[in-house]
Amino acid sequence: MKCLIRPMKESEYPLLEDFLYEAVFLQEGEKKPPRSITRLPALYAYVRDFGTKKGDLCFCAEVDGRVAGAVWVRLMQGFGFVDDETPELAVALHAPFRGRGLGRALMMRMLEELKARGWKKVSLSVHRKNPAATLYCRLGFRITREQEEDMVMTFTF
Repeated sequence: MKCLIRPMKESEYPLLEDFLYEAVFLQEGEKKPPRSITRLPALYAYVRDFGTKKGDLCFCAEVDGRVAGAVWVRLMQGFGFVDDETPELAVALHAPFRGRGLGRALMMRMLEELKARGWKKVSLSVHRKNPAATLYCRLGFRITREQEEDMVMTFTF
């Protein structure tokens, strides 16, 4: 499988709502919520008017001409909020593309770019049972804060 990691085009930003839906973690046996969940204010903040705020940055994984996944950052007070100077990261892949190294490739590309742009750290929120937490640890993210079911993790450059 040939994959191209590239900056997401502004015309593709509406796809971020699809990826936001893909990023919703479900535990075994849980029923998938309706797509409208992405319009709840706490979630919609991750994609609303993307590209218009300082710190908005997105890369996508393109496979056979199709956007298969995305990683994006935004300065916001979301689930992984640390402080006003730390962008929060979100990453998601369409189900058929998971487990193939695309998530890691997206994350590495974003971390390289954030470092090049002079950011000091980046944060994210992840459910304790989400297998992606293992990837984040391998990439160098560290637990900053633990909540009931979620962890806030940060990567420091």
